[in-house]
Amino acid sequence: MTKASPAKPVTQKLRCAIYTRKSSEEGLEQEFNSLDAQRDACSAYIASQRSEGWVELAAHYDDGGISGGTLERPALKRLLSDIEEDRVDVVVVYKIDRLSRALMDFAKLVEVFDRNNVTFVSVTQSFNTTTSMGRLTLNILLSFAQFEREVIGERIRDKFAASRKRGMWMGGVVPLGYEVRDRKLVINEAEAKTVRMIFERFLKVGSATALARALISESVRTRRGKLIDKGFLYKLLNNRIYIGDAVHKGTPYPGEHKPIITRDLWDKVRATLQGSPRMRAGSTRAATPALLKGLLFGPTGSAMSPTHTRRGDKLYRYYISQSVVKRGADDCPVSRVPAAEIETAVVDQLRGMLRSPEIIVSTWRSARPEIDGLSERQVREALEGLDPLWDELFPTEQTRIIQLLVERVDVGVAGLKVRLRVQGLARMVQDLAGIAATPRRVA
Repeated sequence: MTKASPAKPVTQKLRCAIYTRKSSEEGLEQEFNSLDAQRDACSAYIASQRSEGWVELAAHYDDGGISGGTLERPALKRLLSDIEEDRVDVVVVYKIDRLSRALMDFAKLVEVFDRNNVTFVSVTQSFNTTTSMGRLTLNILLSFAQFEREVIGERIRDKFAASRKRGMWMGGVVPLGYEVRDRKLVINEAEAKTVRMIFERFLKVGSATALARALISESVRTRRGKLIDKGFLYKLLNNRIYIGDAVHKGTPYPGEHKPIITRDLWDKVRATLQGSPRMRAGSTRAATPALLKGLLFGPTGSAMSPTHTRRGDKLYRYYISQSVVKRGADDCPVSRVPAAEIETAVVDQLRGMLRSPEIIVSTWRSARPEIDGLSERQVREALEGLDPLWDELFPTEQTRIIQLLVERVDVGVAGLKVRLRVQGLARMVQDLAGIAATPRRVA
């Protein structure tokens, strides 16, 4: 019996891509140029590694006349794309600097290689990441690259901090109200008027939410055309650049630019902002009662929220559609309605409905199980008694009754529709006797 020979281990095939580069275009027109010489040397090296399974790919990755100080090279981009698509196992170059002259760029490329398990080989420098010496050399190069990045970062941060302390503009998003000329902030008068208006109106309104709703309803926009929302308002109201300061890491320094608002206005706004948001919201709601809050809906089905604005000493209240707040005035045919008019219309319609026989009978049937001996006549007298009593009530009591009686108010282009709560009417019948016995007038 013949003894079987041991099977030879299967050698894994490694696909090798050759990358060549030349900084200048000089000599590229020759029949055999520098790129060809680099390729021949790399091809010979790959052939010497044939026993290890190395196979040269037919694709050429040649960048002629392009500096190694940038990664914006067509052939290099194709090579990286093929690496990401798992078409390459080994990248072979003539010298390391053919791949990149910048250590930080080199580190970025090696990161791509490592992520895709690609080996990098330099023919003339015996640099091969498959060997321990090659990996050591790579780690040394990457350490220097990291050191270089940190030193550059420290220099930039130190320069930035020093410039900020001198009040210089160091770039970034230009605040509303300013524009940049010769690397300096200069006031844009048209936008500055908007900034001053926002600060002054916030001082009067005392609520960023209410002011944002008012500004949205008036289509007040940022430089980029976006509606001014509450988030933008808070950033604007807290930006010390408007009083002429340059801020670095929370510390203000006198800036080179001119202020848009006065220090006195800034201090008053800050005092308002530092107060409790709940207290501000409470005082705003007390000054601007909303009879139909949570009950009013527009033709698109979106809720209409109460808001207000001031012009001089006058307060203007209205309800605005939430779809308009989120998507702009064109989203709803009824974007906003005056609060006094819609509230009066709802109350008038409610008064008429409370006199109708159908409502009286429905209320009586609903309240009868709760009140022993309740007659239909008593229900009629109670509901009709609300009409003369209405104007005698405090606004808070009026709001409570509306919230009790009304389930929903739909407003459209053609008019409005009020939907009642029958159970609420029954409950009100029980309460009306107590209310009627002790009428209270508004002070």
